[in-house]
Order: sequence, then structure tokens, then C-alpha cells
Amino acid sequence: MNELDDKDRLLLAALRADARQSLVELARHAGLSRSAVHERIRRLEARGVIAGYTVKLGIDRERPGVEALIAVGFQQGRNCDHIVPHLTGIPNVVTCWSLAGPTDLMLLVECASNGELDTVRRQIATTPGIATVQTHVSLRTHFDRRS
Repeated sequence: MNELDDKDRLLLAALRADARQSLVELARHAGLSRSAVHERIRRLEARGVIAGYTVKLGIDRERPGVEALIAVGFQQGRNCDHIVPHLTGIPNVVTCWSLAGPTDLMLLVECASNGELDTVRRQIATTPGIATVQTHVSLRTHFDRRS
């Protein structure tokens, strides 16, 4: 992302706001021609800066009933290579971040209910190599810029 210029950043911000915008709309927003926008987007995709496009649901009943962040600490001598493959098999774990500091991983978990969250939390806590698990339940989303 270091090699992005101001026009690339403008395009990425516009796509984050609404990835369904036409090339003409994006061109107008960035002050470029339609063909220049098309080429820049193609280049950003090829470089992996744009990894894909998705749907963001806006209706609360379509969203998971419970979202939580789960902070994970490893046992001595364990690392991501030991733990992450186990977590990829848990479909409720939708995002997994490595962290610097006392917490080794932060997991975003989406569940239909608190009971399901409890089951998923226990599944994570009993994963070989995990020493500590702290669960932080989300009460409300004030904003979410992820696509």
C-alpha cells in the first residue's frame, strides 16, 4: 500500500463507500478518465491491493445475533503456525488477526445466540496450544468501514 498515490487512495475510498459505483462515477470522483480508472483498478487488483468485492448486509435480522472479539493467548512455545489451522475449521470465526503484545490473536466471531457463542468459545479454548481466552461481546456497532 506504500506505492499508492493520491488518486489510488481516492478510488479505494470511493470503492469502500460503494463498490457498485460505475467507472464513470469513480472517474468523476477521482478526476480521471474512465479508461484511466479502469486501468488503475485492474492494476490494484493485480497487485492484490483490492482482494475482492463483497456484499455488506444492512438489515439487522440478516446479521448475526451476537458478535464478539475473542482475545487468545498461546501456551509457551506455540505460535500461529500451530494454532491458526485449528481455528480455520470453526466457521463462526470470521476474522483472525495476529497481534503484538500480550494477546497473540484476536478473533472476530459471529453467532446466532449467546449459547452458540459459549459453544464456540469453549471450542476455541480447548484448541491445543491455547492458554488464555477472553471474550468481549459487541453490544452495538456505531460504524463499520469494512466491506
